[in-house]
Amino acid sequence: MKHATINTTAITTLTATLLLASAAASADQRIATFDLGSLDTLDALGLSEQVVGVPKSSLPDYLEQYSAETYTDIGGLRSPDMEALSESEPSVILYTGRQGDWEEELGDIAPLLNTSLQGDDYLVAFDANVRELASQTGAEAEAEEALEILHNAIETQREALSNAPSTLVVTHNGGNLMLNHHPVVHDVLGIAALEMPDSVASETRGTRTFTPLSAEAIAEIDPEIVLVIDRSAAIGDEPADADALTQTLSNAGAENAQVVILTPALWYLSGGGLQSLALQVEEVNAALSPSIN
Repeated sequence: MKHATINTTAITTLTATLLLASAAASADQRIATFDLGSLDTLDALGLSEQVVGVPKSSLPDYLEQYSAETYTDIGGLRSPDMEALSESEPSVILYTGRQGDWEEELGDIAPLLNTSLQGDDYLVAFDANVRELASQTGAEAEAEEALEILHNAIETQREALSNAPSTLVVTHNGGNLMLNHHPVVHDVLGIAALEMPDSVASETRGTRTFTPLSAEAIAEIDPEIVLVIDRSAAIGDEPADADALTQTLSNAGAENAQVVILTPALWYLSGGGLQSLALQVEEVNAALSPSIN
């Protein structure tokens, strides 16, 4: 039984093109960001000199340069270090829902900008975030050029995947799998979401809804490709084992399902950036293209 693992840790051709097309802008912002997608975009636009603080323990490999002493470690994504953050003297703090419980405390340190992607149209929200960051940093022209390059690349990949195999996206967390209707896969690239059988039921926990998937349910769904977003690996817990998962699915009746483990931090931590979206599009294309006749 075939399976594949993608482990992209470097800037690829497309994202390198974005970097080459973007010049450093001139502005005097001092940015502390808990949002790694926004850090990704600032980096792509050549604005690293305006970054003063980042959550260093959560940095994906391709943003590893921000672990340097030049940048203040402002704590974890769910455990902000208020003292360190204050000492970095930011003029603006970028945050998302992960830091929502600390919004008031963060706002006492500096003005806030919520960079969570809002609304039902992922690309519209994505573009709006990039443009807002650009307006904050004087990089409007660079942002428009980068967005044009990215959108052209997305359209090319979308066309290439018009006959993609049936694809199921799941999140792995502590040995369990959950349905993930990921906007990059289904909305940006237009890969059809698979219909769930009657045996699959969703659960509501607080304000969030989850859809657990057993191996037997996945066999009933009968995907050709299973893309796995590994939350456990992204946060430093026990990662998913592609070989073991392939065998488990096969034992349950999904003999033809090919398992692909996507780069964990890229998909769980730093999505929503100019570079990360380009890398995600490339990973999906690499996973699905070999199966297209």
